[in-house]
Amino acid sequence: MTYSFSFLLVFILSLTLHPLIAQQKPCLFEENMRRQGLVEVQSEIKQVLVQLKYATIDNFMHQNVYGCLTKAFLQKETVKKLAQAQSFLEKEKPGFHLLIYDAARPLSKQWDLWNALPQYPPNIRRNYVASPQEHSIHNYGSAVDLTIADEQGNALDMGTPFDYFGKEAYPKAEKELLAKGILSKGVYQNRLLLRKVMQKAGFIPIEYEWWHFNAFSRAEAKKKFQVVQ
Repeated sequence: MTYSFSFLLVFILSLTLHPLIAQQKPCLFEENMRRQGLVEVQSEIKQVLVQLKYATIDNFMHQNVYGCLTKAFLQKETVKKLAQAQSFLEKEKPGFHLLIYDAARPLSKQWDLWNALPQYPPNIRRNYVASPQEHSIHNYGSAVDLTIADEQGNALDMGTPFDYFGKEAYPKAEKELLAKGILSKGVYQNRLLLRKVMQKAGFIPIEYEWWHFNAFSRAEAKKKFQVVQ
């Protein structure tokens, strides 16, 4: 059996381009969120940077949990607050950016995160990952995990990585850690700046994670929005 040169060339190109074609398929999670009325953050706020940690291996699971979900989606009201926070940040530090690590999270992915921490009993595990049965505010597109990046897009030093499970990440322990020299003054000031701009825009911090902010309480989110699938 013989093949023409043109046939072989087309065959080889199809093999080469196959991964690229696969990557261009619509992401079901992103399509679902758009259908539910959520907004892709960077389409509305150009200055905000996005690096979804669960779409990489740079997270506590050391694996890509999100797959095709690489864009940050949030409810419209949450995006509006985030735009205000970015504006407040630019007034404090011209050229600086909010850098999103996580945003709206499908409920199926919440189960993945919950099940990845079997070493913690449920009452302790809830400090780090909300129970999927109770739902995380991320599951309503109303919570965001983020930090601050400088003019070059480099994340500021916050003392711990994202998703660090330990006291060093607790906002409620910062003054104690600062007094003991565990957190530096620079790290403390960076965290204060992040909380300042986020709270000024109407976000609510939590006790155990410097990076996590809620646009609404869980009760409010449940009344206003559907769970992200």
